[in-house]
Amino acid sequence: MDRSEFYSPQAGRRIEAPRHCEARFGIGDVVRHRLYDFRGVIFDIDPVFANSEEWFEAIPEELRPRRDQPFYHLLAENEDSSYVAYVSQQNLLEDAEAGPVDHPSLAQIFEDFDGGRYPLRRSLTH
Repeated sequence: MDRSEFYSPQAGRRIEAPRHCEARFGIGDVVRHRLYDFRGVIFDIDPVFANSEEWFEAIPEELRPRRDQPFYHLLAENEDSSYVAYVSQQNLLEDAEAGPVDHPSLAQIFEDFDGGRYPLRRSLTH
C-alpha cells in the first residue's frame, strides 16, 4: 500500500498513513457520537489516529477504536457544555436532527448554517 507521512501536533511526532483514505464525513458536516450524547461540527480530519498515546490509553480497552481509520476534530456540544472532541469514524453518525450547533468557536471557522452543513469561511479556503 502506498503510504505517506504527516506531522501531528497532538502526538508531537510524524504519523504514517495511507496515501488515500475514505473519509465518510467532510469539514462542516454536523455529526453525532454513536455511543455518547454529544454532537458537533467537523473542522479537521486526520487520515488515521494522530493524537497522543496517553489520550489513546485513557480510553477503556473495550471501547478503543481502531487506529487505521479517519479521526475527526469536532466543535462539540452536549446539554452542559461546548468543547473540542476527537472522534474515530466508527463512532460517528450523521446527525438526525440536522439543526445548527451552538458552539462559541463556530463563527471563527464557518459561515452560518445553511440547513445541512456549515460552509467554511471564504477567508480560510484556498
